[in-house]
Amino acid sequence: MLTFIISVVIISLTVGIYIIHQNKRTRKNIKKINKAKEYGLYEPVHIHPYVDPATCIGSGACVKACPEKDILGLVNGRASLIHASRCIGHGACADACPVGAIKLVFGTETRGVDIPHVTPDFETNIKGIFIVGELGGMGLIKNAVTQGREVIEYISCLFHSAERKNSDIYDVIIVGAGPAGLSASLAAVKHKLSFITVEQNDIGGTVFQYPRHKIVMTSPMELPMYGKIKVRETTKEALLELWMEVIRNAGLQIRTGEKMLDVKKEDEGFKVFTAKGEHLTKSIVLAIGRRGTPRKLGVPGETLPKVSYRLLEPEQHQNQNIVVVGGGDSAIEAAIALAGQPQNNVVLSYRGEAFSRIKPVNKQRLDDRVAKKAITIMFTSNIKEIGGKYIKISTHEDIVEMPNDYVYIFAGGELPNEFLNKIGVQIEKRFGT
Repeated sequence: MLTFIISVVIISLTVGIYIIHQNKRTRKNIKKINKAKEYGLYEPVHIHPYVDPATCIGSGACVKACPEKDILGLVNGRASLIHASRCIGHGACADACPVGAIKLVFGTETRGVDIPHVTPDFETNIKGIFIVGELGGMGLIKNAVTQGREVIEYISCLFHSAERKNSDIYDVIIVGAGPAGLSASLAAVKHKLSFITVEQNDIGGTVFQYPRHKIVMTSPMELPMYGKIKVRETTKEALLELWMEVIRNAGLQIRTGEKMLDVKKEDEGFKVFTAKGEHLTKSIVLAIGRRGTPRKLGVPGETLPKVSYRLLEPEQHQNQNIVVVGGGDSAIEAAIALAGQPQNNVVLSYRGEAFSRIKPVNKQRLDDRVAKKAITIMFTSNIKEIGGKYIKISTHEDIVEMPNDYVYIFAGGELPNEFLNKIGVQIEKRFGT
């Protein structure tokens, strides 16, 4: 009898401790979710995990497996999304779930995501036009690199060597020099295709605009003409340096600053119109990303690594001087998030005389941060120059130079969907599928 009582007491204590721990973790994660909603980081922007609450057993394996921070957390004994907008679709959570309660989806039940329709060989509804990488919903660098290699392997099978040598048009034009575009370019060299690669901005694509110090890769990736890249964590700067080394070793010629403007169907393929001329090609690989073309300020220093066009992790910034450029909700939400980190000095620069058409809740939060001197607003101001440790901002009175560690620019941009619609590529809206 005594043994039974002791066993009951031990079990009760164990269960009690577990429940207390679970409730504490739930409160902590709910607080994070509310903060993510406040900062606009809760809604997913592309492929992300969906957790079936009826199947989830709350093992926490998915949370431990995710290489990113606070994408998933346990709430009331079930896995829940926290900072969903940071997820880039590693898929490690789905692989780790012991009961298969997680699948990767696009969009949510209430918020659709536009995804181009492609075949398993990455071909769109227009025969000869292919889409790879982030534009097709694959935000993970490794997946983009794999797709870039695989699409060229498929295209190379379409053309015989004799046809390639005798043809006066390119086998393929690759648009974009991010991970997918670079991988496709290297594969084109390997398979001896005639091709050119055009990039409207700088080499690196989305990676160049990446706002994070740390970039996580869940597993080694294979680059054509180079081999395996085995690093699991790197930085934006280190990854860009690696791209440049690969490009030099392979002798790649990337046509930077050449924006693709239009495509017309021809008898033998396509005529591609760019900002610098016209090109005939049998096929096209679009590796242009899905966040669109950020509008640049066109000022000296804007190509420095410390300049970004999207904020993912405000927590990475502490005790820093940061300038946020823009007057819309995205800029204001970023400034608020950055001002919420310890010891940051945040300046919000806007060319207009006042903010207009911003969410009332953002206006209220901004006024609160300004009153607490966490944010300084500079109206009717423009960035003149960005230096390694400083920034110059012009006002009506003068040009002000101030210390600066990072710059976030939210000046709008051109969405890729508009271009895809223009050339006739079919787009599907996904609601959690």
